[in-house]
Amino acid sequence: MPETEFRMPKMGESITEGTIINWLVQEGENFEEGDILCEVATDKVDNEVPAPASGKMLQHKFGSKDVVPVGEVIALLELSEAGKSISSEEKPAAKITEATIAKKSNSKSAATSFKVNENVFISPLIDSIARKHHVSYEELARIPGTGKDSRLRKSDLLNYIAEGRPLQFAQPVVEGSGFKIPDLKFDKGTGKVVEMDRMRQMIADHMVFSKHTSPHVTAYVEADLTNMVAWRNDNKVAFQKKHNEKLTFTPLFIECVAKAIKAYPMINSSLEGTSIIVKEDIHIGMATALPSGNLIVPVVKNADRQSLPELAASTNELVGKARDNKLKGDETKGSTFTISNVGTFGSLMGTPIINQPEAAILATGIIKKRAEVMEKPEGDTIEIRSMMYLSLSFDHRIVDGYLAGSFLRRIADEMEQFDVNRKF
Repeated sequence: MPETEFRMPKMGESITEGTIINWLVQEGENFEEGDILCEVATDKVDNEVPAPASGKMLQHKFGSKDVVPVGEVIALLELSEAGKSISSEEKPAAKITEATIAKKSNSKSAATSFKVNENVFISPLIDSIARKHHVSYEELARIPGTGKDSRLRKSDLLNYIAEGRPLQFAQPVVEGSGFKIPDLKFDKGTGKVVEMDRMRQMIADHMVFSKHTSPHVTAYVEADLTNMVAWRNDNKVAFQKKHNEKLTFTPLFIECVAKAIKAYPMINSSLEGTSIIVKEDIHIGMATALPSGNLIVPVVKNADRQSLPELAASTNELVGKARDNKLKGDETKGSTFTISNVGTFGSLMGTPIINQPEAAILATGIIKKRAEVMEKPEGDTIEIRSMMYLSLSFDHRIVDGYLAGSFLRRIADEMEQFDVNRKF
């Protein structure tokens, strides 16, 4: 294979030269794409220079402590991708210190353990792969590296992902004089042992992954549903006769949420690397309990385009299929926002876990009659009102408090301003 010139990369607009700290791949050694070839110091920061492709180190043109101008040939390589040019603009890898976070992890979900990789350096290639597969820096620190000085290579990460990410929720083990998570030998008691079924295991993994991935914040608001409750009570019989569909609160809630999403479209989004994907469609997931006790999330597609009778038909059909275990794969995919009606179980309110990769999830509590002070021009009065708490858990990486609070308040306003003279 032909020799390829490997040049000193440019590491900033004002950087004209760099000092080679040391070579991590010696002459005659093989390397993989993304492996760190050398460390370079500038007057601003120390950087790592990754390999552009797999290959073999033929010759070092400069040694440690040599000062080299940007663009100068610093090594000769034999690359597996013949003819691949190496740009002087090649982005160097920054040393990532987030690996120390792994030492503080106290995950409760581990089925195995890991030793913290003290030499986790994330090259642009490794970082790109990790972001694509939602692997955090903390999890990267758990993967044994096979590169020089136990550094993480592309093949290490790809093999780890192919194996199903076995250390995703593992307990850290720190040797030596460092902190060790104590084995407290809890007395779990005796009783019937019930093995988790596959769905419960998937739910557990999904929930832990969501909490591990998204910084959860929950906002609360109270809504006066008196008008909505009165209208439904007055019209549910006639509605069923006319449309042959039972009228529950679910389609009414979905309708209000869809209107609020149209007013605040950023809530209908997902994070992809450093980009926020704002969804064009509004697909509302409904967290639904199965007879087994497990949860599933059937999806009402294009909820904003459906009339109330259509929403009632959609929700009734999906809930019925869920309870009969007849949901199809497409009916549980593609949600952009999820509602969990914890009030169905008598809960006053809840702190739901985000249904990844969505940005937020709404929990609706029990509708409870309560004496409320009503402010009127002629004076305050005390009335019996139908009240409900709403709670919104949101991903604080992409949703701030103002957006979340405004969106949640808009849902409550849509519910409170329900038209009691509405026709169907």
